[in-house]
Formats: sequence, C-alpha cells, structure tokens
Amino acid sequence: MGGFEFSAILFAFSLTLLAGLSTAIGGALAMFIRPHNTVGLSLGLGFSAGVMIYVSFVELLPEAMAYFARDYGEQWGYALATGAFFIGIAATALIDLLVPKDVNLHEFKKESEFSDQTELHAHKARSLKRTGMFTALAVAIHNFPEGFATFSVALLDPALAIPIAIAIAIHNIPEGVAVALPIYHGSGSRQKGFWYSLLSGLTEPLGAVAGFIILAPFLNEGSLGLIFALVAGIMIYISFDELFPSARLYGTAHTPIIGLLGGMLVMALSLVLFEFY
Repeated sequence: MGGFEFSAILFAFSLTLLAGLSTAIGGALAMFIRPHNTVGLSLGLGFSAGVMIYVSFVELLPEAMAYFARDYGEQWGYALATGAFFIGIAATALIDLLVPKDVNLHEFKKESEFSDQTELHAHKARSLKRTGMFTALAVAIHNFPEGFATFSVALLDPALAIPIAIAIAIHNIPEGVAVALPIYHGSGSRQKGFWYSLLSGLTEPLGAVAGFIILAPFLNEGSLGLIFALVAGIMIYISFDELFPSARLYGTAHTPIIGLLGGMLVMALSLVLFEFY
C-alpha cells in the first residue's frame, strides 16, 4: 500500500487511534473529577504546545524544505515548503471557522460554568445536551487534520511520531471533558457523556486513513515535502490557537510558559539523544 510495509501502516494507525481515544479519558474524568485546581492541566497543555512548536520548526519544516529541494532546487524548495506550511495553517483555520463559535472547542469552559446543575430547568438541561452534541461534532471536525498529522509523521518517521502523538493525546483530554460534561449534566446520563466523547475521538484515525488513501498513490520526494510542511502548519495553528490560550485560561501567570518551555526542552533532548543512538 503506497510502498509501505503493513507493519509500518499498522503502527501509524495504532498510534493515531490511541491519540484519538484520549478524548474518552477526558470523558471519564468529566464524570468523576471536579477539577478545581487546573494548574496541572495548564502545564500539560503548555507542554503539548512546546512539543508541537519545536518539532514543527526544528524538524518538520526543514525536512519539507530538504525534500522539495531534491526535486526543485534549494530556492524553490524553500519557497514551496513555506507556501505549503501556510496552506496547512489556512486549511486548519478554515475548518475552525466552519464550527459555530458557541460550540468551538477553542472556547474552553471552566468547570465552574457547569456547577449548580440541580437548579437547572428542563429547557436549560436540553440546551446543555444540545451544546454537548454540537461540541462532539466540533471535536470530530477538528480531529481530522490532527489524525492526518499524527498518521503521516508516524508513517514517515516513527521515532518522531511518538512524542507528537503524546502531545496530541494530552490536548485531546480536555476536549473529551468539553464534550462529556454538558451532555452528562443535560441528560443525567454518565454513559451518554462518555460515549459521545469516545466517538468524537474516533474521527482522528478516520481522518488519518482518509488522508493516507488520498496521498498514498502520489508519494514521492515532492509529496513527502508537502506532507511534512502541511503537518507543521497544522500543528503550529493548533498550538497557538488552541493549546497555549487554553493553558493560560486554566493556569496561573507563568504555568503556560513553564509548560511550553518544558515541552521544547524534553523534545530537544529526545532528538539529541536520538542522534547518538
């Protein structure tokens, strides 16, 4: 399939599936945990952003330039990779714009906004349930490019894909919370909240498969450069539009930057160690 061994495809799909299923972890947490102290979440989101930003600028974008340069020369390679990078950003932003603002996953809600549910009237409960269902749809839409990013990198560079998948999994957890919490409080069913969060995460491997089926027949030096540049753009948009703002929302004045720098440092050290082994 597209020149890749079945074991490589299975590994890439499994990694993407595990990253997508982390929304179910958020769904479970929403049922049983009242996260009054969200400093840890802030650090985790900042850490994820640091990993993605560092990988995008230090590994993926230079790799894209190198692949393009082999076919089109150094100057055109730089230009084409840069253009593809911003196309990745623009495509992710367009997906974001298609999601209604009031259910956009980038408009995270604090836990306190869902308190005192016993005082809600029936129409308020229905409204919460509807919000949760639309939020699940929003997660599903957002997970398509994330699934493509994880799967593509896992297929082309398995060692680099593992920290990326972990970073995406961390940021999928609060998305699962955002889906499950309003559905749970709107319907009174823990099971419904959990299952909606789980199903919304399953679109991540679906997005991976769809992207691969489209691109696999055309894989060459130029298309590999295109994939790496697009993935870099996708991850930069996610980092700056979703992860870091959410880290600031949930944390204190300095926890987001501590998490971000920690993610960059861990990613840098892992890449340095990889060069020696």
